[in-house]
Amino acid sequence: MTAEQFTVDISDSDQSVDLGIAVPEAESDLSDYEFQQRVEVAWQVCDRFDLQTDIWRGRILRAVRDREKLGGKAASQTTSQNNSEKGPENNGTSNKAIGAGFLNWLKDRDVSKSQAYVLIDLANSADQMLEDGLIETQDVNRFSKRAFMETAQASPEVQQIVSEAARRGDQITRKEVRNLTDEWTAMTSDLVPESVREKVSDNTIPTRYLTPMVKEMEKLPPSHQQTLKNEVDENPDVDTLKQVTAEAKYLSRYIEAASQVQTLDPDRVNLELALDESLRVGCLNSTADLVNQATQLEQAATKLYTAWRRMNKLSDRVYVDSGDSTPHLRSLLDALTPLCSELIEVQLGEKDSATSRCIRLKMLSDDVTDDLSSSAE
Repeated sequence: MTAEQFTVDISDSDQSVDLGIAVPEAESDLSDYEFQQRVEVAWQVCDRFDLQTDIWRGRILRAVRDREKLGGKAASQTTSQNNSEKGPENNGTSNKAIGAGFLNWLKDRDVSKSQAYVLIDLANSADQMLEDGLIETQDVNRFSKRAFMETAQASPEVQQIVSEAARRGDQITRKEVRNLTDEWTAMTSDLVPESVREKVSDNTIPTRYLTPMVKEMEKLPPSHQQTLKNEVDENPDVDTLKQVTAEAKYLSRYIEAASQVQTLDPDRVNLELALDESLRVGCLNSTADLVNQATQLEQAATKLYTAWRRMNKLSDRVYVDSGDSTPHLRSLLDALTPLCSELIEVQLGEKDSATSRCIRLKMLSDDVTDDLSSSAE
């Protein structure tokens, strides 16, 4: 059940615009299914009208912006000449109009700069697709707003496929555009072996399993891509695609995290061989999580030390600025002392509960750290 096509003429400002929207009453005797269907049709009409409005707003904004770019030259000369003919009393108003600028024009209409350029990009995309013959003016009504924006950002091949569907009279939704985009990406990717393409062609394997696999494999180095591609080629079925997608996901997490862990010295640890061994024994998931946690722990340790140093400096400053006349401020400093000392103590959980724990962390100053390093050598 889809909304009928419509063309709205809003050239006459006194004419009320009738979009043919019929919203069912909440108290109606319609079944839930029929109620949802009618609401969906009404929403489609609003969505398409919203698309047309935004395209025209983008064209208006583009015209105002471009006029502003040209206004400092030819337009200002013309205005100055007209003002000199009309008299000095008009100079202030005209100069003010010229200097208002595009941003002020947006401000007067409560439009942000980012919103304006989104609309301008939408208008540019619509005009380009019309100029290239991908769509006709009446085809715009077959798109929802989000579907049109997805199409505008898609590759030329996907745009061609979507435009052909629109010319056939199909209703283009965002989901359909994304499915076509994913299908095109997956079927044209070098990461998909021919054996899988054949099964996709005869509908043995749904295309929805290819897209996530390709996206995850694209994050990997070529050597790992080839390994996973061979695995899929040997067993071209849905279960293998799911497994390879998961492996590619954990591989990318491992590779990304391992490069950020400072503790992993390349002279002591061969990350590539460690990865191969984790694959062989089937603990890639745990290994990837382990390396990822190492990254987070190092970052947390750095933030902790920085916060501890900063807190000590602030505590000393407040102590110097305060005195006997600020007993409550001094009590605040005393209460925070456990967090400023070299032995930080933090209570985990409620104090009297069975699961309560006291966390103690030893913070070493730079001098102590240097002494430990010297003694280790």
